[in-house]
Amino acid sequence: MNKVFVSAASAIADIPDGAVLMAGGFGLCGIPENLILALRDRGTRGLTVISNNCGVDDWGLGPLLQSRQIKKMISSYVGENKEFERQYLSGELEVELCPQGTLAERIRAGGAGIPAFFTPTGFGTVVADGKETREFDGRSYVMERALFADFAFVKAWKADRQGNLVYRHTARNFNPMMATAARVTVAEVEELVDDGDLHPDAVHTPGIFVQRVIVGPHYQKRIERRTTREA
Repeated sequence: MNKVFVSAASAIADIPDGAVLMAGGFGLCGIPENLILALRDRGTRGLTVISNNCGVDDWGLGPLLQSRQIKKMISSYVGENKEFERQYLSGELEVELCPQGTLAERIRAGGAGIPAFFTPTGFGTVVADGKETREFDGRSYVMERALFADFAFVKAWKADRQGNLVYRHTARNFNPMMATAARVTVAEVEELVDDGDLHPDAVHTPGIFVQRVIVGPHYQKRIERRTTREA
């Protein structure tokens, strides 16, 4: 089965207003940048976006904030994005902050078909407000609901035409979990190979979880901050 689309625009053309979207990446590492820009250009609005963070002001998910296309963010880190801060403080953007490990497990649970789980993280803090809590073996836990999306944007290094994915180093981050936790997963890759070229033991995400593949051009691979010191 050939899951390759000719462009990012064609791969995301059916995403409706109000959709729930997962976007892989950690900071600016391993982000599906071409899919994000295609969604910005399409003008889809009212999005709920699940991602570790929201990029920076002009890159990653930042452009979707600038164009007011995101209604709600579910994330664990909001630093280094002034527009995010401005929209949140002004009441334009709804934000659900989630501890990073809990966010990862909520996504993993969604992909595994587990509706909820208990974690000690956040008990006794605002993270637990409005949530069920229970005690197990003398320790208190918070119940967290799994996350599942309408669409997931993931970034991989290589793919074949059946959607089998290989990630590279730390660019793997949230991408494999998100690929399993959406109704439609769209994978953006740097290199497309022929079926059979990927060794089965090297595949990180099996193609059964991936419905669409695009090859993204001109990757910028930015870093968020350069720190230098005098010699």
